[in-house]
Amino acid sequence: MKLRTTLLGVMLLALSPFVAAQPAEHQPPTIAIIIDDMGHNLHEGERLARMEQPLTLAFLPFRRHTVPLAKLAHKKQKEIMLHAPMANTRNFGLGPGGLTPDMDEGTMATTLRRSLQSIPHVVGVNNHMGSLLTQQLQPMDWVMKELNKYPVYFVDSRTIANSIAGGVADAYKIPSLTRDVFLDHEQTEEFVDQQFKELIKTAKEKGTAIGIGHPHKVTVDYLEKHLPELDEQGIAIATISGVWAVRNGNREMFAEGEKQPVVLSVARSDKD
Repeated sequence: MKLRTTLLGVMLLALSPFVAAQPAEHQPPTIAIIIDDMGHNLHEGERLARMEQPLTLAFLPFRRHTVPLAKLAHKKQKEIMLHAPMANTRNFGLGPGGLTPDMDEGTMATTLRRSLQSIPHVVGVNNHMGSLLTQQLQPMDWVMKELNKYPVYFVDSRTIANSIAGGVADAYKIPSLTRDVFLDHEQTEEFVDQQFKELIKTAKEKGTAIGIGHPHKVTVDYLEKHLPELDEQGIAIATISGVWAVRNGNREMFAEGEKQPVVLSVARSDKD
């Protein structure tokens, strides 16, 4: 099945190197932290939801604790994302809501839509794993075609350097951002500290930076201790929407009525 020529043309532009707009002079270096894999661990999930800082929490669909944790997190002024499972190069299992290369367009769109509808208060999407799928233009076109119907942004988790997911989102004019630093792929305090400092360094150099962590105890302990220290370091923390606003002159992502709302449907309740 051939892709639209216009999409391929826009893709060439979208994937070209670019320089992000600089934040206003008065804007301090700003970080956003996404916590992926939400929905499995109730205890650490509740700790994250109750933190004072504006974290962004990315929930796997149809997991045991996804709905109650997302509701609690929203009540505590956290931003809520769908952490959409996508096929990876190592054949790790995806669980419910997984998107795979063998799906046709209708199946992929339906699976993604149902995952979106399973997350209360969802305003964004990023990829869970996805080192295989995010390199493939046809599936990414189908994913972004579906996401483009709703008032959601997309963050490319960048689980592989050759990912084109963010570029395809740009081609559809979906508000999109890309992960800068992974915080905890080694689960030690020393490593998390090293990566957190790299995140701050990146924010100082670029104006804003996005880190991704997970609900590991070592990560939650670290954030609980060090996030309150950001003010005295002159570093701001914002949600992903907040970082997008800093980069885009504080304009609204979507005009009122521009997109159809995501209608919550949690009838399905798959176990882990």
